[in-house]
Amino acid sequence: MSPFLYSLFTHDCRPADGSDTIIKFVDDTTVIGLISDNDEAAYREEVDCLAEWCDTNNLLLNTEKTKELIVDYRRNADPHPPVYIKGTAVERVSSFKFLGVHISEDLIWTTNCSKLVKKAHQRLFFLRTLRKNHLSSDILVNFYRFTIEIILTNCITVWYGNCSASDWKALQRVVKTAQRIAGAPLPAIKDIYRKRCLKRAGKIIKDPSHPSHGLFTLLPSGRRYRSLRTKIIIINL
Repeated sequence: MSPFLYSLFTHDCRPADGSDTIIKFVDDTTVIGLISDNDEAAYREEVDCLAEWCDTNNLLLNTEKTKELIVDYRRNADPHPPVYIKGTAVERVSSFKFLGVHISEDLIWTTNCSKLVKKAHQRLFFLRTLRKNHLSSDILVNFYRFTIEIILTNCITVWYGNCSASDWKALQRVVKTAQRIAGAPLPAIKDIYRKRCLKRAGKIIKDPSHPSHGLFTLLPSGRRYRSLRTKIIIINL
């Protein structure tokens, strides 16, 4: 009920400018601004409006826990002045954790993958302990799927497709280690990624009300979908 109630009570917290987006989840609110022609006025005004909205609605905005991340691919980028909330400068970071996923300013997923691998290795200790106690392979596989695989595949449809080869190998090495311990075959990370992407795409195609439904358009042959076109943007969080 908590996510639903938070969304219900904050339904009137909306972006004032079309170039900005406000993402709300439980007590975690994120402001995303698209900066064009070095004009940050709309973005900074959005931050001020959010702080004012919090004061009006008796919500405490903790500036010390607020972080700003800038994605800027320009070679000769101008320095970005800090954002202030009630006179306090917001800390600028090179990466931060958002809903369990580590996002970096270069949009490379090495930090996220290394965090997942480190956490999964800690769980392998318990898998080895279960094996030493002579538990069956079925129990070991179930333990792996619900304590280790769930970590390695968290939000996998978001980041796995843009990982480097070294990141893929690091993730798969964890699976191979768990496979040797359990003594049974385990699904590869790339197979899980492919399966979940197809499942997610299928749901979007069947749901005309989904925001991404319009991204899936068939070619004239009617047998394949068009490739999605993307472009690099500057995002402030």
